[in-house]
Amino acid sequence: MEATVPDERPSAEGPATFREVFAQREYRAVFTAGTLSWVGDYVAKAAVTLLVYQETSSVALSATAFAVSYLPWLLGGPLLAALAERHPYRRVMVTCDVIRMALMLLIAIPNLPVPAVLVLLFATTLANPPSQAAKSALMPQILAGDRLVVGLSLNASIGQAAQVVGYLLGTGVASINPSAALLFNAATFGFSALLVRLGVRHRPAAMTSADRSHLLRETGQGFQIVFGTPVLRAIAVLVYSAMLFSIVPEGLAAAWANEGTKGSMDAGTAQAVIMAANPVGFILGGLLVSRIFGPARRLALMRPLAVFSPLVLVPALFDPPPLVVALLAALCGFAVAGMTPMANGLFIRALPNGFRARAYGVMATGVQVIQGLAVLVTGLLAERFSIPVVVGVWSAAGVLLMTVTALRWPDKQTVDDAVAAAAAANGEAIPEPDGTAAEGTAAGSDPGPVADRRRHAVT
Repeated sequence: MEATVPDERPSAEGPATFREVFAQREYRAVFTAGTLSWVGDYVAKAAVTLLVYQETSSVALSATAFAVSYLPWLLGGPLLAALAERHPYRRVMVTCDVIRMALMLLIAIPNLPVPAVLVLLFATTLANPPSQAAKSALMPQILAGDRLVVGLSLNASIGQAAQVVGYLLGTGVASINPSAALLFNAATFGFSALLVRLGVRHRPAAMTSADRSHLLRETGQGFQIVFGTPVLRAIAVLVYSAMLFSIVPEGLAAAWANEGTKGSMDAGTAQAVIMAANPVGFILGGLLVSRIFGPARRLALMRPLAVFSPLVLVPALFDPPPLVVALLAALCGFAVAGMTPMANGLFIRALPNGFRARAYGVMATGVQVIQGLAVLVTGLLAERFSIPVVVGVWSAAGVLLMTVTALRWPDKQTVDDAVAAAAAANGEAIPEPDGTAAEGTAAGSDPGPVADRRRHAVT
């Protein structure tokens, strides 16, 4: 058996601290690599959008350049994520980073025709689903118990922070030299690949050659396990519902700021404040809730926070000023961030190893589609009704939906049974009801080949 240093061995424990999570060498590598990639991605989005606008003076083409990054998830996210299951996760992450680095270097070539820029940008983003799915599936092999939940919370928070920093940095650098911003993004992918290659140890692919069938069938199995397993389905509905309502203030911020400032501040400032509020609240919620409360309390808070997330937006009905709108959006982001890491951690623990990347693809694609539909529908409604009324009524409907979802949440025995079944399928110790493994075992360590890994659902 391959020997490992102590900080590479995940262990199950009670309430975890940030220090304990960062003590894991592999997590530090993945966290740093992910931060670099995220910042570089948002820098590149700002740069490409500006570059296309400078070349064409077309708002539509500039917006198209921004929207291209979402197309792979909408057109084939689960299918691309299923590819990650077939290969070692470290190899998938490194290969995707190298591909994105090379393509970003091509996009940075001066005077490249805009159609070529859009094609290369689309090709670059095709690597996002398998890379992110591999990272998600790798996390429970690095961290276990409450460390996994805290690690997921840190990842989500740094992703929101990277968005703010990346857009600010990208806008500043791109206004001077868009190619320099693109070269910066290429460099972040190169460093990310190096960090993962040197900082994460090799593990075999979760899916053996004997488990493979057809990529479409394997993708369908990802949908089947997510929506065919009661606990996973409940988590999916909870997360999708949260995304359906929390994105609305950010999506309508531009119109809301221009129509509702009433002279209290200029429209540009109001838009920036509203758009930044949800990410800021998300960062604070993810860090504070995971740090202040232990696992049992966070689990108990998950459903109340789910109801609170749309409830806090209902006062938008009274057409408050932009600063109050921003506060409501921040509170909503806080509630969502306090809920989702625990839901994500439970989701991962209830999944067999051979389905984690595919299940991530299903969830991530659903989140993208749900958010897009929410903004589209509320935007169409706002053409006929005032934005405060649309947001307030939409959020009130969200309170009803979240209440029903919370009331229909599986009982504790069903949740415990799902986690235990997944652990048995993975060849791991059966967790105790509080989420820890039996004494004397290494929860989350790499399981050996499991004969029953090809089953379609946890039973």
